[in-house]
Amino acid sequence: MLEGSLINTNFHIYKGTNMKVLVGLSGGVDSAAAALLLKQQGYEVIGATMSIWNASKEVMQQGHKNSCYGPNEKEDIEEARKIAEKIAIPYYVFDCVEEYERIVLENFKSEYLKGRTPNPCILCNSLLKFSILPKLAQRSGIEFDKIATGHYARVEERSGRNILRKAVDERKDQTYFLYRLTQEQLKKIIFPLGEYTKEEIRKIAEENNLPSARKADSQDFYSGNYNELLNVEAKEGNIVDTNGKILGIHQGIWNYTTGQRKGLKISCGEPMYVVELRKETNEVVVGQIDKTFKKTLTATNINWISIDKLTKRMDVYAKIRSSQKAVRGEILPTEDGVEVIFEDYQKSIAKGQSVVFYDGDYVLGGGIISEAR
Repeated sequence: MLEGSLINTNFHIYKGTNMKVLVGLSGGVDSAAAALLLKQQGYEVIGATMSIWNASKEVMQQGHKNSCYGPNEKEDIEEARKIAEKIAIPYYVFDCVEEYERIVLENFKSEYLKGRTPNPCILCNSLLKFSILPKLAQRSGIEFDKIATGHYARVEERSGRNILRKAVDERKDQTYFLYRLTQEQLKKIIFPLGEYTKEEIRKIAEENNLPSARKADSQDFYSGNYNELLNVEAKEGNIVDTNGKILGIHQGIWNYTTGQRKGLKISCGEPMYVVELRKETNEVVVGQIDKTFKKTLTATNINWISIDKLTKRMDVYAKIRSSQKAVRGEILPTEDGVEVIFEDYQKSIAKGQSVVFYDGDYVLGGGIISEAR
């Protein structure tokens, strides 16, 4: 018998079904609570973890606790196994090392070497957690109707479409990382934590003595030096100001990100920020803070959720990074994507990052930033 009082009365979308649900267990408190809540709801719950760390790559040994990708994976899997035992559900580990390297790490390396700033978590969610993982489980003979994770988000059906909606706890909302999910994927997903706050989830975990109740949240996909993942030789080039004046030397444009201030190792009379990374000339361009503000961007590789496609101008709220609040702007269709014009200037718009569009709580869609001006 499970301990404690678990049910949030707002969580009702699937209540009363007898479905089998595959739950992605990371070893953290959120996925553990998701599995626990679903079992309390009457589901038949199956735990599964993706193994993605290639232990043979000795050069990459600096990642540590509180990261998704790193040499601590064995500990995370053991913690996930203990969670499954506590909840009394079957548990499986699937080898996704090859797929993770091919899909996530190769893209990460390619983008950084181009002077862009990718978001590997977004690719991992759409192409591994909600695609490859369930496929591997099915091929192994595991039967299930839905897949669930500990993401803070909600899924609803509206007018024949599967809609992605922000979590009740907007501080923890993770829809930014989920905007690339397809209609087919969303149809099969349950997000049990969407109606809860983080504090409520911690309390549920503590009341039920889950092993991960006080475990810290993951802060990044890799906590070591990114050069360990890139594994390339230094490529010396110039650090220049916006007028082309040489201010210093860098060892590779991939060591910098748009908006960066610290670690530039240049001497100027006032703070300087990275405003552009030029792969063609191997230059890091820096400028005063006013040079970091842009009002317009273009995005490509668009994935729409709430609509089929954008056919005319639309007022939206948009986010250019996961940690910011969505801000007002308008989007217009272009030949290969969209143009976004913000109501106010935005600081440090980074190529390669994602821009996600919202209509209130609902995700319209999003894409990859290709230019900013």
